[in-house]
Amino acid sequence: MSTINNDYSSQYNTNVDFSSYFGISGSSTSSASGVTDNTFSLADYASIKNGSYSKLLKAYYANQDTKAEKGDSAKSLTLMKSGADALKKSADALNDASLWEKKKIKKKDEKTGQETEVEDYDWEAITKAVKSFIDNYNSMVEKAGDSDTKGILRTAAWMTSMTERNATLLSKAGITIGEGNKLKLDEDTLKKANMSTLKSLFTGPQSYSAKIAYKASQLGTAASRAKETTYTKNGDYSKSLSQLVSGEVDEEA
Repeated sequence: MSTINNDYSSQYNTNVDFSSYFGISGSSTSSASGVTDNTFSLADYASIKNGSYSKLLKAYYANQDTKAEKGDSAKSLTLMKSGADALKKSADALNDASLWEKKKIKKKDEKTGQETEVEDYDWEAITKAVKSFIDNYNSMVEKAGDSDTKGILRTAAWMTSMTERNATLLSKAGITIGEGNKLKLDEDTLKKANMSTLKSLFTGPQSYSAKIAYKASQLGTAASRAKETTYTKNGDYSKSLSQLVSGEVDEEA
């Protein structure tokens, strides 16, 4: 690979490192808010291989030993793309600052039926937004786990790895990781959670929801590219190096 990289760089006077497309490096960091960054390291390979993310990674590593991918059907890739778009939309909705501001809410007294207007967080809207996010997240994890496309499996694995790293903070919001890497919500815990904890999880460019939105965007891109990508009879990737250099294949975050 280095020979190809050097030859191509000299021919087109560019200095592109293609290693990022075929390997992973880096280390994890934590922000002041407590949300853990999604940088992937060799240590994560160890945790993945020991079964922490069994469904996704069993499929991923099974495919690593083959020269050519079986590939997903056009229909499944279309559903993957729509699922990724839905996840990004719900993650972005959680990142809307207005969701986490106090509003004038009408509350009805259960005994008298009388309504009064109070200033409080709209917990009905917050709960609805969190549930929508969890539903779309779980749907995406399930779809990715059934995929035969390495790019989709790898990106989904990074997403579940990042969720695992933030498990402690998520649990304070009533969100736990269950079987098959799927999320579960305890509404009572959510409504009792410290608002600063919820805001650190779901608002801002470095928040958990922002990182999931970014990964969902990558999953959608991977699904779209898989529909356009063809493989030779020897299982060689048919995208040209010029396409990589021109930016048609992005680096993973």
